[in-house]
Amino acid sequence: MCARSYHHGNLRSALLIRAEETLRERGVQALSLRELARATGVSHGAPRRHFGDRQALLDALAEDGFARLGRDLDDAVREAEPDSIARFHALARAYVLFATRHAALLELMYAGKHREGAEPVYEAAERAFAVALGVISAAQEAGELVPGDPESLAKVALATLHGLAAMANSGILAGEELESVVPDAVERLLWGLRPR
Repeated sequence: MCARSYHHGNLRSALLIRAEETLRERGVQALSLRELARATGVSHGAPRRHFGDRQALLDALAEDGFARLGRDLDDAVREAEPDSIARFHALARAYVLFATRHAALLELMYAGKHREGAEPVYEAAERAFAVALGVISAAQEAGELVPGDPESLAKVALATLHGLAAMANSGILAGEELESVVPDAVERLLWGLRPR
């Protein structure tokens, strides 16, 4: 069957998967709707049925990335022991794991979040990080973290985790080292956030 007559069962999903592969392998500059159509084996106009232009594709990739991150965080927290500190550790591991496995995607996710017209991306980010807010709020209610705005505490925590992931992605931290640094960083962070 020739590429032009190929009909994909779930084209949007296939295009996003291929776009993320291209992003990971060749960077954001290599992404184009025409190249994506060729790589997926569909007519060059087929991707436009799902993404009006290249920016719509990038936004869809970012939105999908935040949805996946949110699911990973939620799954990790639900599978953790029921106490707040165990959930905080599970959240940290899940974030760093996602950030190191999907480094190029994560960069794209954060890059487009505040651009005008990217409200769906911003909303997807808010939904993903609601998991962290829930963990922090529960720890505050249990008296295990200082009172105050949980969003501010979440920003500090996520900035710490994002920094660790960035160090791993740039080669400063090796995989084994990262596995020991993450729980240590979380403990130090929690020590600073515990009521005195």
